[in-house]
Amino acid sequence: MFRVMKAKNAEPLEINGIRLGPELTEEQAKVIFALGEQAVVFALLAQAKILAGRNGERSPQSRSEDPSCPSGQKAPYEKPNKKGRKRKPGSKPGHKGHCRAKPDHVDREEQHRESHCPDCGGKLTKCNSSRKRYIEDIPRDVHVEVTEHTIHRDWCPNCRKMVEPKVPDALPNATIGNRLLVMSAWLHYALGNTISQILSVFNFHLQFTVTAGGLVQMWHRLGEILQSWYEEIAKEIVLAGVLHADETGWRINGRLSWLWCFTTPSATLFAIERSRASPVVLKFITEQFDGVLVSDFWGAYNILVCAKQKCLVHLLRDLERVEKYKDTSADWARFAKTLRRLIRDAIRLRKRRETLDPAIYERRYHRIEQRLQLLIEMTWTNRQARRLVKRLRRHQHELFTFVLEHEVPFENNFAERIIRQAVIMRKNSYNNRSAKGASTQAILMSVFTTLKQRGLNPITTMEQALRTYITTGKLPVLKDFPTAQG
Repeated sequence: MFRVMKAKNAEPLEINGIRLGPELTEEQAKVIFALGEQAVVFALLAQAKILAGRNGERSPQSRSEDPSCPSGQKAPYEKPNKKGRKRKPGSKPGHKGHCRAKPDHVDREEQHRESHCPDCGGKLTKCNSSRKRYIEDIPRDVHVEVTEHTIHRDWCPNCRKMVEPKVPDALPNATIGNRLLVMSAWLHYALGNTISQILSVFNFHLQFTVTAGGLVQMWHRLGEILQSWYEEIAKEIVLAGVLHADETGWRINGRLSWLWCFTTPSATLFAIERSRASPVVLKFITEQFDGVLVSDFWGAYNILVCAKQKCLVHLLRDLERVEKYKDTSADWARFAKTLRRLIRDAIRLRKRRETLDPAIYERRYHRIEQRLQLLIEMTWTNRQARRLVKRLRRHQHELFTFVLEHEVPFENNFAERIIRQAVIMRKNSYNNRSAKGASTQAILMSVFTTLKQRGLNPITTMEQALRTYITTGKLPVLKDFPTAQG
């Protein structure tokens, strides 16, 4: 009685000779109803299938339609087209031009002069006119340098033992120098190159073959040496006036973990932990912290008793997500419009801080607080509006801190940009295979990111520190290295 559509001949669905589809009439529907419950159920499922096919819709169980599905798990053809730029990239017309600065020193000079005109071939008359052009390039004869160290051992009558000098060019028992070690770690933990890519470049130039296991073991040794710098960075972020925090998923030997990022303009601390809960926050941000914490609305940060600024961009994105995927009936439109206007007025007020009288500025700030309180106290019938009102009530005093604090932004974009490089490396390296590897990853990423923020050459700085460590047995203090601004 029921005939189902086949994929090859695309025959229509029929029930007892009645073709299902948009042309189904009321009389035919009554005939199907008289056939019984099974016929009605089949007709409804068939109509839904036909409608989905006409509209090009996918199954509602498709993971790609889930708003919580990561972008990387969606097929490219299922993603919406990216919106165009609001403005043309680059500086505005008439701006002051930017060019490379003149080099500090010149290694080689060359003179260039034509004897005949390249167009007509006529002989040229010499003039005093000339121009300078600076070209920076890598020398052609760059090669790996192999040094043979003859270490003399002599007898100490007082200690009654043989002594020998230390070689500061490499770690004990290492066959690769400090510069090569630091460069390999920088390529992997700062730039995100894979181990196979590093080995393919290094082994092309080195006289002996470096293995992946040997390189990783050297990185572990380097991480243990730089542990004191990691602890120094951890102490420094606690003393910051404004601290940005963010976290993202990570894996250790395939098990879910979390990469935490605590950053300031001059220091960044990465930590890989198995938990995403508040104990991790308390582990790195102690009671000594007296600044402003800028973060998203993740509940782990609520345990801290300090001034906070929640990311308003996350709140605006939540409004957009509701309008795209959730229920927007009843009074949702009025709620969303009121909240958006309140956020934009606060941002606009912050931009006018320098032009307004302090008394007027403070009075307008209190007015924004009153509007927020009124929004929270109002009765909303939409479920999503009530959910966001609970969030606003919980973080009522953490939404507009940026209006009063000049150095505090209204979004957490700074931490997201810092952690973005780690997210890119996560796609290349597939995280870590052991807890020791995760510890080395956190230490070296923190050190390299901090050195970059301070304008220091990572290879030169760490090579100099290793030479001091090998000679004296103690790593120099990180803050003693002069920054680019200092």
